[in-house]
Amino acid sequence: MAKILVYNNNTNRIETYYRKENDNMPYTERGYLKVAEFRGSSKSSTIWTTKNSMESFVRQRKLWGGPIPVGYAFKRPWEGGHGKQSQHYAGTAFDVAQGWSNLQRSKLRASAKNSGLWVYVEPAKLTPTWVHFDRRQTPPACSGGGYPVLKLKSVNTYVLILQDELNNLGYSSGALDGIFGPKTLNSLRQYQQKNGLKVDGIVGCVTWRTLQNEVVGRGRSQTTVD
Repeated sequence: MAKILVYNNNTNRIETYYRKENDNMPYTERGYLKVAEFRGSSKSSTIWTTKNSMESFVRQRKLWGGPIPVGYAFKRPWEGGHGKQSQHYAGTAFDVAQGWSNLQRSKLRASAKNSGLWVYVEPAKLTPTWVHFDRRQTPPACSGGGYPVLKLKSVNTYVLILQDELNNLGYSSGALDGIFGPKTLNSLRQYQQKNGLKVDGIVGCVTWRTLQNEVVGRGRSQTTVD
């Protein structure tokens, strides 16, 4: 049984679902995307995504007119497997069509790009053997891309990343709820002070990079929270 946290972009709230591996992901239609497909190789009992990402996948599948096999979607940052500020850790990204021909992938990539459903569709030169599209939040804190700025009262799956990473490093932010509250703020300030960062309680470019460099691929720790 998976605990699934979904950021509802319409209500600015985090919703909680409990689903079996063969059940549909929230906000998807029957047979379009199962929990096990979205989870991929992640071993976490808690996974997360956004309502917008789920709805975009459903619409993309309808545009395509048939199944779209998902090779990789979700990972928690300490599990690694992706880049330092990968949208897979936010639950907003899909790597699909790994077993397809180049022609099929080209057609799907063009469909995704022309659909207007995705914030970013990776060019073929970067992902020649799969298709990557994601529904990331913009603007990024760093000029080269990545995660948005977070501060007190932020609510989204990027806050879940922040809380997950702080907990993993032993700076207890409490339960994973996706809400940047006082406990997350205090934990962040402790982390910033310990690492010689500006202690402003804001997750900007430098703080994100420092956190990601330390946590991504680090593995589960004794202080990790599910």
